[in-house]
Parts: sequence; structure tokens; C-alpha cells
Amino acid sequence: MSHVQFEYTSPRLEGEVMVPGDKSISHRSIIFGSISHGTTKVTNFLDGEDCLRTIAAFRKMGVRIEKEGSTVLVHGNGLEGLKKPGEAIDFGNSGTTTRLMLGLLSGLPFETTIFGDASLTKRPMNRVVDPLRKMGASIYGEADGNFLPITIHGGALQGITYRLPVKSAQVKSAVLLAGLLAEGETVVQEETETRNHTEVMLQAFGADLKQTEKGIAVTSKGNLTACDVEVPGDISSAAFFLIAGALVPGSKVTLKNVGLNHSRTGVLDVLKQMGASITVANERTTGGEKIGDLTIQYTALKGTTIEGNVIPRLIDEIPILALLATQADGKTVIKDAEELKVKETDRIEAVCKNLQALGADVTATEDGMVINGPSRLTGGTISSYMDHRIAMMGAIAALITEAPVKMDEKDSINISYPTFFDDLEAILQ
Repeated sequence: MSHVQFEYTSPRLEGEVMVPGDKSISHRSIIFGSISHGTTKVTNFLDGEDCLRTIAAFRKMGVRIEKEGSTVLVHGNGLEGLKKPGEAIDFGNSGTTTRLMLGLLSGLPFETTIFGDASLTKRPMNRVVDPLRKMGASIYGEADGNFLPITIHGGALQGITYRLPVKSAQVKSAVLLAGLLAEGETVVQEETETRNHTEVMLQAFGADLKQTEKGIAVTSKGNLTACDVEVPGDISSAAFFLIAGALVPGSKVTLKNVGLNHSRTGVLDVLKQMGASITVANERTTGGEKIGDLTIQYTALKGTTIEGNVIPRLIDEIPILALLATQADGKTVIKDAEELKVKETDRIEAVCKNLQALGADVTATEDGMVINGPSRLTGGTISSYMDHRIAMMGAIAALITEAPVKMDEKDSINISYPTFFDDLEAILQ
């Protein structure tokens, strides 16, 4: 098998990067635009493979969607205007599309079959299927609906009160979407707050959604009306360059227009805990979402413990934070992160094996990992596991390894950050 090789000679990073639009918000802008009345204009849409799957799905259900670069016009049909797709819908590698659409499709009056690629087919869906069945959904698939392909016989749903057993914004969102089509009130309760993009955007589109003492409550009464969405830069993408700036001596990097929703900024909290020099400027709010510019300068870091309530606020940033921890002084412990096992791959295993291959002192645990730093990273051969965040971690690692990093592929990065290498090249001094 041919490998791609990353090699940088005495790099230093300096400059500004405009990271692509937030993946979570891009998905939701298409979903809510499609089920509302009127035309929704989305700017700074993430032109990545996963988000394009969401557009393709709604086009198959009769929604007219025009796209020019990172601007998308969604001519919404309303919930009642969606049509039965003429064929099964391919969700590729997109777990977000799959889990959120399971919620929506469960309440629509037609049958839909959904499938995905080899990676998505291995990802468990029972976390979403179980509460939807409690609402009356008819869902059939591999291993009793736990794996794709899955067929949904959409129909009448009843509102329920559901306490999240896992810290997952995707499960919360699926239940809330089903609640838009259910009789009565649907309430979701969560012990630890997860990403709240669904709630913020549903309110912007006019849904009957409120935060109560009981939890997040939604009914089918709200009439969704189109509104414009400016997608902030994705903090999960920005994290790779933030951490590159913290890793490479002499670096100073600014990330422009990054989403600073408090349910997503755990990575900033951890960077500060480790002693990073990070500043926030030009803060503002658009569509209920906070945005700002982040600047990081290289400085020596210390190990820390990453656990508890911060985990859902940085779950996608753990691979790159683990790389950072290999260069921090002392021990870093990551725990309460079992959720990593059901991402695009088992990210605990993928991160630990790759960092070990590069020379790091890292040990996998049942719910995370222990990293002793600082360690010399020698370089070596790693696998992306066809996971965009693992692949980007490997590319950033090559900035500080003594020898090149070889990896089996890099195309998976297109899922969330198609311009990743162009942006890296632009700030390499």
C-alpha cells in the first residue's frame, strides 16, 4: 500500500487562518431550513463530504437546494412537504446525518431505507433507535436496528420524557426532531450539558422549544419559518491549528471567526489549564451563536487531568489534545471519554497506537488514556483509520517529529476540512 509522507524542516507557524464552517451547525442549517417554510440562506457552509450528504438526503425528499461555494439557499417545504425518496439514501460516513435523520424520518408518513459506508455501518445506532421506539417509531435493521442499513416506517409518534443515558448531542437532537412531529410534549433531560446547537437553531427557526425545570421541552405546535444562518468557523477544526501553535516553538497563530458556543469551548479551558498563552478578540453573537478570533502563542505547557463535565465539550478535540500532552511537562490523564469508542473509529485505540508508533509514552485505559510527557517523537508509520480527526492529528504530529510521519491516506480529511493542507501551508514559515 502506498503511503503519504509528512515532513517539515524546522517549521514555525505564523499568520491567520479562516477555518471552515462548523460541521454541526452546517448539518442543522440544512435540516431546519428544509423543514421550515420559506428560503433559508446559509453562509460559510462547510463544503465537506458529511454535510453534502445531508443536502443530498433532502434533495431526494423533494427539497430544492441551491449551492454556490459556501453559500446555500434552502427552499423549505415545511415538515408536511417532504416526499418519500425514490431510493435508499446513502449517508456515506456521516454519523451526524444518520442519527439526526433517524429522529426526523421516524415521524414522517412514509418508508425510508438508509445506509452508509463500511465505517458508518459499524457505528451503533441503538442509542437513538431505543428512545425513538419508545415514542412509537417502527425501525428495522441489522442487529435489531443497531446497525445500518436501517428501514424506517415513519408514522404517528407520542411525546415522551427521556433522560439521556449517554452524553450525546446527536441522541438529544434526534429525540427533539422526532418531538417536532409527535403528539404532546417531548422532554429531554441531560445530566451533563452537551452541544446545544439544535436548541439554539430550533428557537431561531420559531419552534415551540423551551428550557424548563423538567428539561428541554418541544412540541409540534411551532411553525418553523426560514431564517438566515451565518455558520461560525468550526472550533473542532480550529483546534488543530491552535494546538499546532502551542506545539511548535516560536509560533503565533490567529484563527478568525471561530464559534465560541460555551458547549464547545472545552478545548480552550484545557489549553488554559495547561498554561497556554491564548487570547480571544472581536467577540460577537450571530444567530444565537457566539463568534470570536483566537490567538495562540507557543509557550511551555504542563500536564493536566481532563475528565467529567468538560468531556462532552471537547470530545472531538481529544485526539489532538493527546498529541499536545506528549509535549507537556508531567502526566496528562484523560478519562470519562468512553464516547470515543463509537466515533468514526475507536479513537482511544487509534490515538494510543499512533502516538506509541511515533515514540510517545501513552497507555490506553477503558475510558481514555494516560500520557507521560514530554517525550521525543521520532516519527514513523501510522494509520488514519479512515478517520478525519486521526489523520489531521498525524499531519500536525509531523511538525514536531524528528523523522517524517508516513500515513496510509489523507483523503478522509475532506470530511470536515477540505482546505486543511492549504491552510497549513499558508502559515508555515
